[in-house]
Amino acid sequence: MRAPLTIIAILVVQFLCAVFFVSDIVFTLLGIRVRPINWEVRELLEIGASLGLILGVVLGAIALRRSLRETAVAREKLQAVSSAFMDLLHQRFDEWGLTPAEKDVAMFSIKGFSTQEIAGFRNTSEGTVKAQTNAIYRKAGVNGRAQLLGLFIEDLIDAPAPDQLSEAEPPVALAAD
Repeated sequence: MRAPLTIIAILVVQFLCAVFFVSDIVFTLLGIRVRPINWEVRELLEIGASLGLILGVVLGAIALRRSLRETAVAREKLQAVSSAFMDLLHQRFDEWGLTPAEKDVAMFSIKGFSTQEIAGFRNTSEGTVKAQTNAIYRKAGVNGRAQLLGLFIEDLIDAPAPDQLSEAEPPVALAAD
């Protein structure tokens, strides 16, 4: 919550400083006469507005750097989770004794592709894909795609996060219920 408020504050300060500098030009264009102020006060206001703009640029750069760093950390975590999920998929496929073709079909199925799409990707008939999906479900001990996906979701929910594991402790997938 702190970061959005900081960015809003930076934008407000920069906006007010910019308004200060542009106001003379706008007033002149619109023919609005304002009472002149003491030149010392005017100089102090210009210095303050300039410092405000500089501060806004510096704080904006800091906020951008922090945002980029947080994005990099999030990408690393996503990559670690994605890698762990792929490891889990391959481990389960090996445990079930899936053939290479069944592994491909299972992967496409988990990604949500239809039987027709999978057949197109693999240059096979829909009947072949249906036979392979039935073999996958039988070997996995499930009745359909939803239950197959549920096995992996259950493992992800129950498994410790990658950053919670020590380096000496390899990730272990839980056995199917």
